[in-house]
Amino acid sequence: MSIKAYKYRIDASKATAEKLQWVLDRARELYNAALAERKEAWRMAGKSIGYYEQKRDLVEIKEEIRPEYQDIASHVLQDVILRVKRAYDNFFRRVKNGEKPGHPRFQGRNRYDSSPIPMGRAGNWRW
Repeated sequence: MSIKAYKYRIDASKATAEKLQWVLDRARELYNAALAERKEAWRMAGKSIGYYEQKRDLVEIKEEIRPEYQDIASHVLQDVILRVKRAYDNFFRRVKNGEKPGHPRFQGRNRYDSSPIPMGRAGNWRW
């Protein structure tokens, strides 16, 4: 079984491009917040926070803390948490292999530039 990934460049209208950038900015904010939460939990209590715990917190974040996240498809936000998990998995893999690991980094505007696009059944974008 092979898995293929496709990358498409789109020529979007100005309004669509602004909406996509808005989604990317919120995704980057969530990534940085999830990373900060993990770092602080370890620094303050020596406690590790996992993927499923952070994924469960998305419901509260969307309803109470950041209601603007309700405009973003759930799987986009879940992918952000998965990216944090993968960053830590790669970090601990390098530690285990005796390599010099770099701790997962906060993502700046120029380093977070992609996200899964929510598609409806007819192939239309779903916001």
